[in-house]
This record gives sequence, structure tokens and C-alpha cells, in this order.
Amino acid sequence: MKKVIIVALSIVLLQHGFAQIKVDRSKKPAAGPAPAISIKDPVIFTLPNGMTVLVVENHKFPKVSASLNIDAGPIPEGKRAGLVNLMGQMLGEGTTNMSKDKFDEAVDIIGAEVSLYASGGSASALTRYFEKAFNLMADGLKNPAFPQASFDKLKSLTITGLKSNEKSAPAIAARVNAALSYGKQTAMGEFTTEETVKGLILKDVKDAYKNYITPSRSYLTFVGDITPAAAKELTTKAFGRWSGKKLSLPVIPLVKNPAKTEIDFVDVPTAVQGELNVGNLVSNPMNNKDYHALLIANQILGGGAESKLFMNLREKHGFTYGSYSRIGSGRFQSLFTASAAVRSDKVDSATAEIFSEILNMRDGKITQEELDIAKAKYNGSFALGMEDPSRTATYASNILINNLPKDFYKTFLQKINSVSLNDLKRVSGIYFNENHSRIVIAGNGSVILPKLLRLGYPVKKFDRYANPVIDKAADVKGIETAKNTNSISASEIIETYLKAIGGKDEVKKVTSMSSVIGLDMMGRSFEGVEKKMNPGMQMLELKMGTMTVMKMVFNGTSGFQQQGPQKKDLSEKEIKEAQDDKGVIPQLYYITDGAYKTDYLGTGKVDDEDTYRLKVVMPSGRTSIQEYSVKTGLLLKEETTSIQEGADIPMTIEYKNYKKTGALLLPTEITRNAGGQEIPFKYKEIKLNEGVSDADFK
Repeated sequence: MKKVIIVALSIVLLQHGFAQIKVDRSKKPAAGPAPAISIKDPVIFTLPNGMTVLVVENHKFPKVSASLNIDAGPIPEGKRAGLVNLMGQMLGEGTTNMSKDKFDEAVDIIGAEVSLYASGGSASALTRYFEKAFNLMADGLKNPAFPQASFDKLKSLTITGLKSNEKSAPAIAARVNAALSYGKQTAMGEFTTEETVKGLILKDVKDAYKNYITPSRSYLTFVGDITPAAAKELTTKAFGRWSGKKLSLPVIPLVKNPAKTEIDFVDVPTAVQGELNVGNLVSNPMNNKDYHALLIANQILGGGAESKLFMNLREKHGFTYGSYSRIGSGRFQSLFTASAAVRSDKVDSATAEIFSEILNMRDGKITQEELDIAKAKYNGSFALGMEDPSRTATYASNILINNLPKDFYKTFLQKINSVSLNDLKRVSGIYFNENHSRIVIAGNGSVILPKLLRLGYPVKKFDRYANPVIDKAADVKGIETAKNTNSISASEIIETYLKAIGGKDEVKKVTSMSSVIGLDMMGRSFEGVEKKMNPGMQMLELKMGTMTVMKMVFNGTSGFQQQGPQKKDLSEKEIKEAQDDKGVIPQLYYITDGAYKTDYLGTGKVDDEDTYRLKVVMPSGRTSIQEYSVKTGLLLKEETTSIQEGADIPMTIEYKNYKKTGALLLPTEITRNAGGQEIPFKYKEIKLNEGVSDADFK
């Protein structure tokens, strides 16, 4: 039942914000007429050093923004992957004229915003302070200091960030998808690793700066309370004498899609969902004759909550919280991808449904209503976007960079509204490819792989860095690989844990536990009591002041949850989940009760601490991946699921700050995170075998 806590508390905190909203979802809004679009062309001029300047006057507010973007195209980094990004961060670490502290102070004094990055920089300030802000941006781009201490700091932070994503199924799936689609050795398929970053030195950063920070192929855009004459004078003073390496746009060979659709699988045993990406490479430059029809086709397939994918995978089948598609565009080859984060036991079914909707698009199974809604979306969003003056500048630079007709955006809605049902069928047949696709999945192989075989596609296995995995000990179905047990078993991990917290004999003596807990969340403070008693009885009550905001009670066979004055019985599924904890210390039952299935998954890390990863299949069928410290034997982290609105959602639980309570060593800080909502419990007082009775669970 502890897994239900985060769901109920989130509802308590959020439900009042939605209580007054009433929407008739049975009727879709009628599509309005396409708005008339009038776009004023910006003033454009070019400096002798190759910098193109665009000026959009708007004197409505006394503010000016400028952004400089260097169009270098995809940059291959190879064994130095991560270098250009690190170089961009180093641009913000002070100049040869001003330390970082002085630079930041100068920006703050005038209330400006100045940013520097690997492809340029930006400055924004009130009109009277804009010249100072602009010159600060120019100083940062032209005269970076590149101090060694800053390099060491940012390099370390980059490595820390990479470590934090080591077990993230979404990050793994995205990385492998790009690497396999474009090729690991290409600029668009390579990725940054701890190894590539560790090999970087400060000289690499300085060399990257010389190669890519240059006025060549740069576009400087002014928007706001400034005249073209003033912008030209400002630009000439700041950048007129700036020179650098001449850039040329790289020519990137086209990559072929797979000869036949294949499944590329990455085993992430700790993942409680399967990250699913289905798609293929496309060539879709913005001057493509199919560009506008493809925008509409993608919108209908997976562009939002009214799309085919969303309505199928979420509304009809309940496989996911959302499923979407994206169609890339631009001068280089890009990806069409349909994706979803899916319940592990439904990844195969979700894959089949995604292909079903792709085939519906290719077969022309699209209604006029779907087409009208998609057009209305673009009519509204395009018109709304034009209220932002910077959009005009963006459109103008897009026209220059992508070699588009000058009236591309002036006729944008005209072309959107001319798209027909036949156009949608035609472009879907060309660009949404079910026969030469990649199905990239990252998730728990023991749950997902056996069911994938029914789809009939060949399955290729890869590690988290897109390297092929060769099965050393395949079973009859060809889906299992040999496991490295490191001479330790699941039962040994549990025995070690019980010994670490005080010994099995002492654990057996514990029949009840009473705890005083505190919680600070979303600006509010809660106090509460948590009680447990064998066999499997649990109670939690949280108060804000004297008011009970949430209470949950389970007597071992039934129970209820209460939010304010509202009270409801636990559902059958919630009861089964609550029964997973058969006692105060559930690990004791992992090795004495046959209802639990345990399996050792290998080693891992939590922060910088080495761990043994233990898979526990609970009596309810729910899976828990638990990480126990190699050094201390203590439980550090758990990844599992919890029930929310009848569906399982992924949850992470961290156990910290173990302290002695009687004869046992117990965690006093337990943080649960589900769906991005973090709940940090602090146990202020814990009592064993006192203060608990049957009456607490009625």
C-alpha cells in the first residue's frame, strides 16, 4: 500500500485546481476559417566578414533582443564527442577582459539577459541598456578566457550528468535509435560518453572555438525597439572587424533504411516501462513539395491528444499515458518516429497498434473531420505565433538558410488549407514506411522479449551504447542470454541485507512498527503517523495542522483510503498490491515465502556506490528491481510500479540515512517519485513492538 501514497497525496494537492473546470468532450470545436496572414519583411544586410544581419522593428515596448546563430551544420566529433557542447559552456566562463563574476555582475546590474552557446549567443535588455548587453555578448563570443579551473569544473559536471542517465530507458532508447538509424560514426548518430569526455583537454576546447565560432555563415537577428540604422552601427562596431575560419556546409551522404523491418532491443532490467520508437529515415527539406501535406499527415497520426495514436494506445487500450509521432525536416536526412512509453507487458501489443495506425494512414483511412481539425490547429497556431515579433525574424532566416521562396510563409496557410485527403494518402505511402522500419525498444527483456517474437520481425539485441550483443547461451526461443552472477545469488543478497540491518533473529522479533513522519512538499508541511503490524497490516495518516488530508488503512484483507471527507474502499488491484508486503520487514519473507520470485540481475551503481541488483516478482505479479549496496548490504533504491487510476505507473524509491532503532538499522529518509512527483518522507521517530494495536487498522 505504500506505493499508493504518492498517487493519493498528489490528488489531494491538485484536485482543487480542476474542480471548477467543466468541458463537454463529446463535441469537438468547429474549425474556423483560415486567418489572413500579413508578414512584413525584415531589413537585411551583410557585413564584409560574412555575417548576415536581420532587423525587425517593433517599437511597441522599450526592449530589444538580438541573437547570433552560426550555421555550421552537423559537426562530427568522433572520439571527442561532447567537445562542442563543452566549448559552448566555456564561453560563459568569462572573457579576457572580464572574469565570469564581473561579467555576470555587469549583466545583472542592467537587468539584461545574455547567453552564450556553441552556435552563437543572445542578448536582451531594455532599450536604454541594450547596447551594453549587446557588447557583453560580443565580448563573450570574441574574447573567451577559457580558464582551466572552469574547464575542469564543467568537465566533471558533464560526466556527472552522463552518469545520471546511465539507466534511463528514455535516454538509452533515444541514443540507440539515433546511432542505429544514422550510424554511430556519423555526426547525427554519434553520442557523448563518459569515456569521450574524460579524454578531452583544454586545448581541444580552444581548437573547437577556432574552428566553429566565426562570423562565416552567421545570422544576427535584432527584434524590438531599434532602427535598422542603429542596428547596423551597433553591429559594425561590435563585429565589423571580427574574423574567423570560413565555414562550408557539410555534405552528408544519405543513409538507407533497413532492408526489412527489424526490432532493435536494449535490455534495461530496471525499467518498469518499455520505451518504444517505431520509424524510418526521411528526406524532407522545407522546400519539399510534400512538406505541408506531411505536416498535416503527422498531426493526424500523432500530433496531439486528438490524434490516431493517442486515441488508440491511451484512450482505447490504456497502454500508455500518451503516444505521439514526429516528422523531421530540414536540409539533412531526418527521422519519422512514432513513440510511446508503454507498460512492459504491452509493448508487443502497442507496437502492433502503432503499425496498424500507420497502415490506416497509408490506406487513406482518414476522415474529413480529422483533416479539418488538423488544418484548424495550424491556422490557429500560425496566427497566434505571428503575435511574437521575433517569429518574423525566424521566418526570414529560415528562408535564407533553407533557400525557400520569399513568399514561403506568406502562403503557408494557403498551402496547408489546400491539402486534400488524397494528398494525405499519397505522402503517408511515401514517408511512413512499415516495411523498412526500425522498432527500437529499451526495457525489461525478461518481460518484453518473449512477447515480441509473436510480431514476426527479426530481433537484434544491442547494449546501451548501440553495440551488438551476442547471445552466449540462448534458450530454445533465442531470447535469453547468459548472466554474470559474480558468484553471488539472490538469496545471499537478501541474507546479507537482513544481517546488515541487525540479523535475521532480531528481524523475526519485530511484529509491529510505529513511526512519526514529516513531509515538506509543494510549499506545504505535513505531519503524520505510519503503523505496520504483522501479518501485512498497514496504516498511514497525514495531517496539515490539525486537519487530516489523507488516511490509508489496510487490515491484511481489506481497507480504505480517505482524502479529506471523501472515503473509498481499496480496489481489488490495490488490495493485491498492499498484500505484497507480508510483514514489517518484507525481505524476511522473500526467502521464506514461496509467493515471491527473486533473481540476481548483476551489478549496478546508485550515485557512486556499487550495488547488487535484485529482481523481485511480488505475489501480485508486480516487479520490483532493488539495488543493495555491495559495501554495506543495505537497500539503497527500488524501481517498481504503483496503481494510479487503475493503471500501473513507474515509481522510484530511494532509501537513505539509516539509523539504529532498537536492535535494527532502518532508513529514516524515504523518497518516492512517480510521474515526476517527488514525495520525501522523513522519519522523525520509530518505535518497534510498541504503540500499535488491531484498532489502528479498522
